[in-house]
Amino acid sequence: MLENKEGIAHLGGADLFDLDLIKKHDKAGPRYTSYPTAPMFHEGIGSTQYAETLTRVADDDAPLSLYIHIPFCNTVCYYCGCNKIVTKQYGRAQPYLDLLFKEIDAVADLLGNSRPVTQLHFGGGTPTFLNDEQIRALMAKLKERFQLVSDDKAEYSIEMDPRECTPETVKTLREVGFNRMSMGVQDFDPVVQKAVNRIQSKEVTLNVLNDARREGFKSMNIDLMYGLPYQTVETFDATLDQVIAFSPDRIALFNYAHLPEMFMPQRRIDETAMPSPQEKLNILEHSINKLIDAGYVFIGMDHFAKPDDELTIAQQEGNLYRNFQGYSTQADCDLIGLGLTSIGYVGGSFFQNEKEMEDYQEAIEKDGLAVFRGYTLSDEDHLRRAVIMRLMCDFKLNFSPFEQVLDIDFKQHFADALADLKAMQSDGLLTLTDFGLVVLPAGRLMIRNVAMVFDEHLRNKAQQNTFSKVL
Repeated sequence: MLENKEGIAHLGGADLFDLDLIKKHDKAGPRYTSYPTAPMFHEGIGSTQYAETLTRVADDDAPLSLYIHIPFCNTVCYYCGCNKIVTKQYGRAQPYLDLLFKEIDAVADLLGNSRPVTQLHFGGGTPTFLNDEQIRALMAKLKERFQLVSDDKAEYSIEMDPRECTPETVKTLREVGFNRMSMGVQDFDPVVQKAVNRIQSKEVTLNVLNDARREGFKSMNIDLMYGLPYQTVETFDATLDQVIAFSPDRIALFNYAHLPEMFMPQRRIDETAMPSPQEKLNILEHSINKLIDAGYVFIGMDHFAKPDDELTIAQQEGNLYRNFQGYSTQADCDLIGLGLTSIGYVGGSFFQNEKEMEDYQEAIEKDGLAVFRGYTLSDEDHLRRAVIMRLMCDFKLNFSPFEQVLDIDFKQHFADALADLKAMQSDGLLTLTDFGLVVLPAGRLMIRNVAMVFDEHLRNKAQQNTFSKVL
């Protein structure tokens, strides 16, 4: 096991991928894109509380982040667990945009436009379900009502389906200000693609990537997924070869979470064709080592980036954060969620919009806001949120800053959590000292489990049924 200044240079070694050890610690748990996590949201918080909060934070100095949810997809990928509406009726986009514009106006009326927007993300669904004219109109509306800083000083990103993206669309996206693009691939093997109903050639993917580079996009990400039916180390190795040849700035390697009782499309997946636990682990081990050997830095959990990427630099400097889009270089700023089922974090509270289109439409037409549930963090939640954030981003924890700022004895305050970590220390996942803890290479694979011991709400074990296994 070698290390360099970027972190782990190689994770090879049977001890790090021991199936029995992983089974011992591989509980179901959150991905911690928020804390507390979504199961803690409740309907005691609605649009009235959201409006009051927006007004209260209007004059804050901190920048804003905007998330816009476009829920439509024209085909269903069987593995997908996202909130989406599958339809080939592209005419449904405009009525949705009309609602979205009303929500933008309502939020902006309360919040004003004095706070700069330094991060913008279009997610879904498939954001490019919108045509070029609609994309231009939506961005024009956002620029009209919010203070979007120039794209050379901000992260403006969009999730892409390469199968629905022409060169003209790439040009439009860059012209309106997008500078980052994330493309779903999952696997290039045709047998795997057929099994999950996502047929996508490497040529189509490469064409969009080249178009984006030609138009001046600053950063490109490719999403992969392991644990899908018919995958083997050998077949996935071929996909990795192709992705590495594309040379994206970032790569996300997601664990397929098979939860057919929660996500109906997953019921179409042939469970007998899924890789065994050992083969799935072999795929993960091979993939991590191959990407690191290709020059990527293992940022953590399921993200890789080039050594000169902003994510890598932010982690080295201790400035990496997590939000609903995953790892981010932006500070822990207020996040405004816009659109069906979107989640925002404003003024110390989470706010989630209605999940069903009819409910969203009715709420927006009534008063412009559509929040139906949320959660306001307590002082203890803020403390634990900060601890979990640093663990997920830094893979180490220094007790002293928390003690100095909050006037607590860290070891006494978190006695139960630290006691739980001793078993992980015995198994070589981390090192505990009187001053802090350091997550070891094997523990990085299960960082969610390390973070879980600090999750006060997970003491209610029943909640774990709502999450997927870590590996």
